[in-house]
Amino acid sequence: MACRRTPEWTGLAEPVRTGLAELTPTGFAELRRTCYAELRHLGSRGYFVWDGFLGQDRALAVRAAALARVEAGSLKPAGIQRGSDHALDTSVRGDHIEWMLPGAAPELEALWLRIQQLGDAVSASAYLGLGRFDVQLACYTAGGAHYARHRDAFPGQANRRLTAIWYANADWRPEHGGMLRLFPEEASTGAAMEVVAPVLDRLVVFLSERLAHEVLPAHAPSIGRTGPSWA
Repeated sequence: MACRRTPEWTGLAEPVRTGLAELTPTGFAELRRTCYAELRHLGSRGYFVWDGFLGQDRALAVRAAALARVEAGSLKPAGIQRGSDHALDTSVRGDHIEWMLPGAAPELEALWLRIQQLGDAVSASAYLGLGRFDVQLACYTAGGAHYARHRDAFPGQANRRLTAIWYANADWRPEHGGMLRLFPEEASTGAAMEVVAPVLDRLVVFLSERLAHEVLPAHAPSIGRTGPSWA
């Protein structure tokens, strides 16, 4: 593994790049050892970024499987709030989602398993004690679909602890929109907000309670495996 800066994103620490096809036991140890500095950022700034999470060929295969789910109409409008307060409000949240489980298309299941292994590695390295996790496929359609600033969890509640977003957008350009904007806790004191381009095979991992975030308006379809969210 090596860390390098890429031109498609700004304001973030350098992403982790890897050519590993699988997180084998050796790869698991290598991930913990080589990326320990990145994992430590979960404590200091609350997030890290990893480019090349699956590798180009596998990422394109997952993208094709995800597009098939979108084109089949499997994704439904996402709501806000929970329980009796659940509602649809595209002025706040405009994506379509589908909850994913093992047993889906082989390509999607392979991503699910790799994310599970990553969660184990992050949990072991950062001592988070992560347990179950949920994964959803999300698509932001062209025309300005977005997700207003929010947190995935709130301090003191027994819910999400860690969120990861993996992107499946090939040939992304800035005019396509759909970037992820992170609001570090120190942003209130004048620190810069962070903007992440949703390029193919990029993974963003952040602490659910600490970082507010938003998805900027999409002007071309934007697809990601959002979540997983670990409790």
